Parts: sequence; structure tokens; C-alpha cells
Amino acid sequence: MAQCLHEELNSRSNATFARARDSLPTPTRRLAAGPGLRSSPWLRLALLSAAAFCSPAAHAADADIAVANVDVAIVFAVDFSSSIAPMAADMQREGHAAALTSPEIISAISENYLGCIGVTYFEWSSAGHSRTVLPWTRICGLEDAKVAAAVIRRKGDTGYIRRGRGGTSVSAAIDVGSLLLDRFPGNAMRKVIDISSNGENNDGLPVQPSRQNAIAKGYTINAIAISPLDEDPKHPLATYFARSVIGGSRAFVISPNRPRDYTAALRRKLVIEVSMNALSRL
Repeated sequence: MAQCLHEELNSRSNATFARARDSLPTPTRRLAAGPGLRSSPWLRLALLSAAAFCSPAAHAADADIAVANVDVAIVFAVDFSSSIAPMAADMQREGHAAALTSPEIISAISENYLGCIGVTYFEWSSAGHSRTVLPWTRICGLEDAKVAAAVIRRKGDTGYIRRGRGGTSVSAAIDVGSLLLDRFPGNAMRKVIDISSNGENNDGLPVQPSRQNAIAKGYTINAIAISPLDEDPKHPLATYFARSVIGGSRAFVISPNRPRDYTAALRRKLVIEVSMNALSRL
């Protein structure tokens, strides 16, 4: 916990990336096409992806978290790239806060074995641009959920300052989410990276190795796709996420039909993720 994510990534040699390419199991869903694996540039970009989590403040926050055992540990990886306008930013911020405190989620948490989940919320855009909004937090009931939701509402992105945010690096979001799960301060029966985004990967590393690495660790990658207004019906964003991003045990993508449906869609998604008896809720 005391070491910076930069140091963690820096310790991974080029041989590690080669092993990831050659020996990882093939995911059940078709992977996105991309350029061949090239170790050195990818390592440099991976280091940039974790840069936002290497500050003393980040270490101080980690040091304050007690070891906690939970049923499920969830990383909320929320897009705040330059394409996220204030309306979309509000939708994501308020949607997550509302979903966490909803009766359905609280009920799902209480019905689990331990009756607690762990959540963290970070925002991401291009490689090297990410920030933690909510550090790892244990939620065992409504009061815990209200505290976490208040932090998200207060510190989450508003979408009004978008200059310099850059592109959409889904690969970086997966890499940082995976590292956060690596550093979860306790035990969890299931670990999930929960991506919310309105675009395909267009910055940083290709998605395939990041996705494979997370799946190989036993993590599940789910997604909620925010379809743009000008979406090509022949190439829906949800299809891209289904084919190229999600993976792991019982992975799925959900896409609200309209912006106003986002909170309801996210709430249903979280109920499935939170419940250890997930199949009965599908």
C-alpha cells in the first residue's frame, strides 16, 4: 500500500507484457482488433495512466482505510473526457449517487453473506488523466451509502471545465481500475471494474492487453454505454463494449435508451453486480 502505482508499474518488465500476450487465456468474447504488442511504448503509457494515483495525498487516503472484508469490491471508472458535457457529467455523478442509496441496492447488499461492499470512484479521460473522487469505502447500509453518495455529488466532475481533458482511453481506465482492485485493503469474494463512458477507446494503449490482464486476475469488467445522440445505428456503442471491453465472470454491458433512463439502468446494473445471487436477478 505504501508504494506508488508508478513504482508498481515500473517494476513490471517488458517480459511481463510478453507473457500477457502469449499465455493469458482467451476471453469468451471477441477481442477488439489492434496493433501488435510493443512493450516499451506501452509501459511508458501505463505509467502515465497511473500518475494521478502517485501523489502523497493518495497515499494518505489509502493509509486511513482499515482492512475490510466485503462481498463485492467495485471500482466505478467514470468517463470525464472532453466529450462529456455538463448534462452527461451530471447524469453520471447523480446517477451513481442515487443508485448507491436506492432501496434496491441497500436490499441487495443486506442479503449478501457479509452484508457489505467496497466501492471506489475515479474519473478518467486520456492516458495519464485520472483522479480519485471517492477512495475505497465500505458500505454496509444506508448511512454508509449516503456518506459515499455525498462525496460523489460534492467532488464529482461537473463537465464545465473540459479543456485539456483529451481523448477517451478505455485501456487506461481498465489499467487503473485493475490496480485499484489489486490494492483493495481487504478481501472480496468478487471484484468488478464498472466502466461508464460515451465513446470508444481512441487514446493510449489498445484495449485488448488491458482487458486480458484484468480478466486473468479474476476481475470482471462491466460497462454502461452512454450512446451519443449522433450514434450510427449500424455500429452502436453498446456493441463495441460487448465485443471489445467487457469480460470475466458474468460480464455484461447495459445501455440506457435515453439519457433520463441512465439512473434506472445503472441501478439495475448495480443490483446485479452487488448481489452474490446475481443470476436470479437477471
